[in-house]
Amino acid sequence: MADPYLIGEAMTGGYGGADILHSCTIAVEKGQIAVIVGPNGAGKSTAMKAVFGMLKLRAGHVKLDGEDITALSPQARVAKGMGFVPQTHNIFTSMTVEENLEMGAFIRRDDFADTMAQVYDLFPILKQKRLQPAGELSGGQRQQVAVGRALMTQPKVLMLDEPTAGVSPIVMDELFDRIIEVARTGISILMVEQNARQALEIADKGYVLVQGANRFTDTGKALLADPEVRRSFLGG
Repeated sequence: MADPYLIGEAMTGGYGGADILHSCTIAVEKGQIAVIVGPNGAGKSTAMKAVFGMLKLRAGHVKLDGEDITALSPQARVAKGMGFVPQTHNIFTSMTVEENLEMGAFIRRDDFADTMAQVYDLFPILKQKRLQPAGELSGGQRQQVAVGRALMTQPKVLMLDEPTAGVSPIVMDELFDRIIEVARTGISILMVEQNARQALEIADKGYVLVQGANRFTDTGKALLADPEVRRSFLGG
């Protein structure tokens, strides 16, 4: 059986001497949405960072489109087609919206006007506010800038670390709608999310982590329907 489009397989590693991940596997297929959920301290963001190369693995490997990229730096992974949006400090607040998007195209040597137009189609409010400093925007709009900037590199995989943290339920729904739209263009989405129930509703694949290890892995629908997952992780 062919490997998934992106896979971090049997990843073990952490910071300093202590392992946070214990033979953890996370994968996403082309154009699909995979979400990582679990209690606080479960290693969700650490798993994401490991896949992106921000954490040195003691065991396991990461493959993108069949190529082993375990030894590559995060910068080299961006050049291979991976985009990463961290949870915080993910925009340049003193720059305008448009300047933030232009910064996202830093690795490109071609004309990126078409990509910027696509980002503005996806996030119309950003077009409206394109000359405004990004620091003046609401939390949800800032997240749109961060996602838009990552899309400027034309990634094949977009990784989002808690994209709806600190935004209102209405804004969360809107962000999830946009994320679904991005996936429909063929981009794979790998996402860590605290709002587990809502995230699993849009997920093709879900991973429930506990203490850095896989506890449940299934489709989003199946996990939502699993009585044990509901009781233990979704509040009943």
